[in-house]
Amino acid sequence: MFDLIIKNANLPDGRKGIDIAVSAGKIAAIEANIAGEARETIDATNRLVSTSFIDPHFHMDATLSLGLPRMNVSGTLLEGIALWGELRPQLTKEALVERALAYCDLAVSQGLLHIRTHVDTSDPRLVTAEAMLEVKERVAPYIDLQLVAFPQDGYYRAADGVKSLERALDMGVDIVGGIPHFERTMQDGAASVEALCRIAADRGLPVDMHCDETDDPMSRHIETLSAQTVRFGLQGRVAGSHLTSMHSMDNYYVSKLITLMAEAQINVIPNPLINIMLQGRHDTYPKRRGMTRVRELMSAGLNVSFGHDCVMDPWYSMGSGDMLEVGHMAIHVAQMSGVEDKKKIFDALTVNSAKTMGLENYGLSVGCNADLLMLQAEDVLEALRLKPTRLAVIRRGKVIARTEPKISHLVLDGRPGQIDAGRNPTTRG
Repeated sequence: MFDLIIKNANLPDGRKGIDIAVSAGKIAAIEANIAGEARETIDATNRLVSTSFIDPHFHMDATLSLGLPRMNVSGTLLEGIALWGELRPQLTKEALVERALAYCDLAVSQGLLHIRTHVDTSDPRLVTAEAMLEVKERVAPYIDLQLVAFPQDGYYRAADGVKSLERALDMGVDIVGGIPHFERTMQDGAASVEALCRIAADRGLPVDMHCDETDDPMSRHIETLSAQTVRFGLQGRVAGSHLTSMHSMDNYYVSKLITLMAEAQINVIPNPLINIMLQGRHDTYPKRRGMTRVRELMSAGLNVSFGHDCVMDPWYSMGSGDMLEVGHMAIHVAQMSGVEDKKKIFDALTVNSAKTMGLENYGLSVGCNADLLMLQAEDVLEALRLKPTRLAVIRRGKVIARTEPKISHLVLDGRPGQIDAGRNPTTRG
């Protein structure tokens, strides 16, 4: 007796009509026509069943704070940072927890069950760390939440920045963060990278740095981060987020840089929605797209995953918690419109992000956690095109969210019909 069987599923790797059996929160079998009974059976009717989505780069302490204390009139990165600085002294643990839990509910409905969030440690009160640690504990039954100690105002630049980051780690924050391009000088930025990698090595922690989130081609802290990763033996445990300056670098230098990044096994996290919105603001025309070199990094064998980054906060007034929206934008900005390109984009929302976060037992194979979602789409290409309804979200083998399929009923020239939003639009009936 299985706990759950999903029948007639299409899988991201192209297999169709597959059954998935679940026992004790784990995938027990994946094959056609599984024999046996289950306490619950779901017929996927040849729709896509995938592993749950992952967001490896988010700011949950700021989410849903749009308009506090005022709107970002210019819509720029720097005004967003200034706004957050104005809001920070007003933050309370209760309000932070309330907004974060509201976002987590939204995330679950979107099939997003694994999130890495950066936690601002620039305020010595560390109310953000206290709040996010509570949120992590409260959402553990349905979301894997990782916390990054993030010195938003600069590790050296912020008053008490060094001590506050160490205290956040002592409190139980999981990952060492940084923002070297926001230090006062390039030299301070490089020094911060070395110091933070040393802390990670000493504590046995991963590293995830906001790195070179700028249009300045001379912002080359990812080079320093790669070198320090090798120096401290952190290969595979370090992520460089954003890396937008690579978009503006000359090709010769990038050819050297990518080789160094590959040696260090850097995990790369572009944030397509934010990067295309905030970068290139000083350009008239030609205007830079502002996202890092996704295709080239993937081709060099680096692990590339995508983050949502922000939802309705001082930096980004939009957002929906939908990782397919992130992938949809990535296809356009990275100009990865081929069939195989799109499959790689989908992987960047799932298996690549699992590698970035170091998730154990994630995947679609026997023995993996049964963290799954069924979408109103036939395959990954259709999912990225339509951003379809999540018909069922499953956590450790239990359905924790359901949504009815979207059907449009039409009357065209007197011909009644309907269109299933997850089917080929030429199908009528």
